Amino acid sequence: MTDTISTGVKLTDTARDKVRSLIQAEGREDLRLRIGVETGGCSGFIYQLYFDEEMSEADQVSDFDGVEVVVDKKSAMWLGGASIDFEDSIQKQGFVIDNPNATGSCACGDSFN
Repeated sequence: MTDTISTGVKLTDTARDKVRSLIQAEGREDLRLRIGVETGGCSGFIYQLYFDEEMSEADQVSDFDGVEVVVDKKSAMWLGGASIDFEDSIQKQGFVIDNPNATGSCACGDSFN
């Protein structure tokens, strides 16, 4: 593995545990949570969260007690200081991103600007 630069992204304990359980359910030890920002959505940008076994030298990675979070170089400028949590309530189930770089979001909460 090459030298890594911290992503600047925070992962709550709840989100870390959920990611770990999802990776274990896949039965793969080589997966990491990749978080990216792409153009799209009604507010201009959308988050991409998925498991990835690939890494490039330009990726930034942070380790949260054995759970790796990877951010590509382009997305890093939009995600510095962001916090990822997992919510499991009667109203919502899924990952929630609190991003101090976002100046606004759409009503559905799936995109930001």
